Amino acid sequence: MNWENIAGQENLKKLLRDSIAENRVSHAQLFIGKEGYGTLPMVLAYAKEILKGENEHAASKVEHLNHLDLHFSFPVFTDNRNSLSKNKFEEFREMIMASPYASYDDWTAFLESENKQLFISADEVDDQNQKFALKSFEGGTKILIVWRADKMNIAASNKFLKFLEEPPAKTIILLTAEDINDILPTILSRTQVVEIPRINDNDIESYLKKNFSVSDDKVKEIVHEAQGDLNDAIKLLNSGNKSDEFEKLFVQWVRDAFMVKKKPQFLKSIILWAREIAGWNREKQKNFLNYCSEIFRLALLQNYQSEGLVYKKINADGFNWTGFSKFISGANIESILEEISTADLHLTRNGNPKIIWTDLGIKLSRYIHKST
Repeated sequence: MNWENIAGQENLKKLLRDSIAENRVSHAQLFIGKEGYGTLPMVLAYAKEILKGENEHAASKVEHLNHLDLHFSFPVFTDNRNSLSKNKFEEFREMIMASPYASYDDWTAFLESENKQLFISADEVDDQNQKFALKSFEGGTKILIVWRADKMNIAASNKFLKFLEEPPAKTIILLTAEDINDILPTILSRTQVVEIPRINDNDIESYLKKNFSVSDDKVKEIVHEAQGDLNDAIKLLNSGNKSDEFEKLFVQWVRDAFMVKKKPQFLKSIILWAREIAGWNREKQKNFLNYCSEIFRLALLQNYQSEGLVYKKINADGFNWTGFSKFISGANIESILEEISTADLHLTRNGNPKIIWTDLGIKLSRYIHKST
């Protein structure tokens, strides 16, 4: 990954490059931020700059993730009683080479492991300890990148702590995580924290226009919805028919929710709706939840006469956007968004999707009629 290929984050790029030039590279650093903000691309560009300074031929090897002194740990599931990252490295490499901004959910979907627990194990830490006990292949620095260090289990965290406290000579450890609160405090205290902010909207807009053929109106819609997350922006751009599918199912949900109060037989339609969505992979389900949240927020803005901020409306299939918006207000928006957030949390924790979506579908029929 080259610095120039990273969207925005110019201040942070300069900070990291200066730390190398001034020989101020900390041996253990924790990069905190969403994958879509460029956390891993930033770490890869940083590692490349460090290794390139020792050997100019290192750059190409790092770009292709095949430098022998660059090691990776990342969450995997137990397979034949084995939970080592190296067994899934080719798959990880394939995903990152194609999409360096890919998320944990993308990785889960890539492995087709939505119903399996992915984690970094104590065995993985032992395996890395053995690798780093050996001399570097090129006689210089060895770098360990731990992608999603927040997915270490307790046993792994305790073993990794010892590795942090007494690392081998000429070793640099670069960890990534989404939330600082998910990192063991003892590990946190032994790392230099680097916060990755959301990408500036103008930088996302420039990136999309440079790398994709897309209209100005579509770019503005995507940038607003992506909220500084380039991974989400690219998914929105490539969603195509998925947006139409989401819109259709949202409309169906709302109509059934309105009807079920007077005609309980529509409850069956909501259950069938829930079953259809529950059959998707988890990433798509979570994307639909994000879509629903955004539509409800836009409806609230429409209702409160802030039409200038409503960058997207649903007008397909005879849907009365203005009429629907009148039902979304301060009386129910908090409850609706809270239920969507709870559903997202349960999906993340591998809850039963049929139950999650059925519960959410039924609760909307209660909240959407709430006016006080």
